[in-house]
Amino acid sequence: MRMALILLALSAVCVPLALARARGSLPGQVELERMASRFAPTPLRVDVSRLSSGDRQALVKLVEAARIFDDVFLEQLWSGNIALYQRLQKDTSALGRARLHYFWMNKGPWSEIDEYQAFLPEVPTRKPLGANFYPQGISKRELETWFSILPDKEQQRAKGFFTVIRPSAVDDVTRKEALAAVAYSEEYKEYLGRVAGLVREAAQLTDNASLRKFLSSRADAFLANDYYESDLAWMDLDAPLDITIGPYETYNDELFGYKAAFEAYVNLRDEAESVKLSALARHLQEIEDHLPLDEEYRNPKLGPVAPLRVVDEILSAGDGAHGVQTAAYNLPNDERVLAEKGSKRVMIKNVQEAKFHSILVPIAMKMLPRSQAVDVNFQSFFTHIVAHELMHGLGPHQIKVDGRDTTAREELKELYSPIEEAKADVTGLFALAYLMDHSKDLGLEGVLPSDDAAHRQLYVTYLASAFRSLRFGLHDAHGKGMAIQFNYL
Repeated sequence: MRMALILLALSAVCVPLALARARGSLPGQVELERMASRFAPTPLRVDVSRLSSGDRQALVKLVEAARIFDDVFLEQLWSGNIALYQRLQKDTSALGRARLHYFWMNKGPWSEIDEYQAFLPEVPTRKPLGANFYPQGISKRELETWFSILPDKEQQRAKGFFTVIRPSAVDDVTRKEALAAVAYSEEYKEYLGRVAGLVREAAQLTDNASLRKFLSSRADAFLANDYYESDLAWMDLDAPLDITIGPYETYNDELFGYKAAFEAYVNLRDEAESVKLSALARHLQEIEDHLPLDEEYRNPKLGPVAPLRVVDEILSAGDGAHGVQTAAYNLPNDERVLAEKGSKRVMIKNVQEAKFHSILVPIAMKMLPRSQAVDVNFQSFFTHIVAHELMHGLGPHQIKVDGRDTTAREELKELYSPIEEAKADVTGLFALAYLMDHSKDLGLEGVLPSDDAAHRQLYVTYLASAFRSLRFGLHDAHGKGMAIQFNYL
């Protein structure tokens, strides 16, 4: 039996506690402890006894590799993070320990659920919008101007997931500091060399051919800064150890939503649940065909049915282990891979169950009449999260604007992520209602309850969950997406 620790936002109060402080003041020890108490430390028990000997040995290497991404993410979030973390570790006072504890929960000096308000001295009052992906102090307009003068190929690289923008030599004509796109493989060379070595060792130890292929190609990708082939291998991964490791989500780039942060999820697959829920994925084309939008925006032929995995989390790290914890993810984000193979949905069941019992039930009891709160149940919560992830693959992705090929992500920029999350939420409700109404014809009677009680429980549970999501704050794509929905009511 292995244990992991997650932190779950617990309070049902929507107004951030830190915002009640006088402007400009910083929390002391007692208030920091109160802020941290809004999260519930939760043990994640995962039984790995059925893993083969080779996979158990590989697991040790993968956990070691994953933990390196905590340091990488610290550096990606803010240029001063590593030095600050080292200083905090040396402060053994009660206040120092409280500061270090809350810093590690957020992986930085800003409280995520308080709209990234600083809780430490001598740091920016808010997380930089561009994190540490762009030069500190540079404006969005300056970056847009620089992007616009680059040749197409260089512009594509500069806007890519896997480069940071750094100052270079002074321009001889303008006498201003020039900019350059630096590959992750160069910027984080020391970290990625260590990660690649451990991942390659794990590849040699595992008994599973698909896991070996993914880990080997991902180790190469860390050094070559090209993740395409390893993303394809990740899509084909079919193993008891379900591993996600690399640069993926772009939420921390609040300027453009271009730059991916490093994260790792070391998971154990739930075989029985994965088989059951894959039944829902078989009906994606029918849902796409009935989406309530103009036919020209529907995809008449979706790609092959994307993998759907239900897992229990053993460890998360980097961008996967700060603030409010992820209960599901839909990857990769590379439009080329999406066009060729679709995306993979990974549902973290033990995290979802922990969130439900520690957060959603208390919220429901506070926010809903008791007559409705009794309809809140884990199965409805879990099923909608599944539907949410499935819906990311539906709707327009590659589009034409003024005759040119582009993507919704490129056109919407920093607005893409919250709009996409709102789309997945609402379309998830639409899809489940459609499947419930047609469950007999679609052969889903043994998979999806469809009586009046099931419909009622779905919507009541979703309403309670809306208050949970709103607490993430407007800086978070999921929180902003829920605010869009809530304001529309």
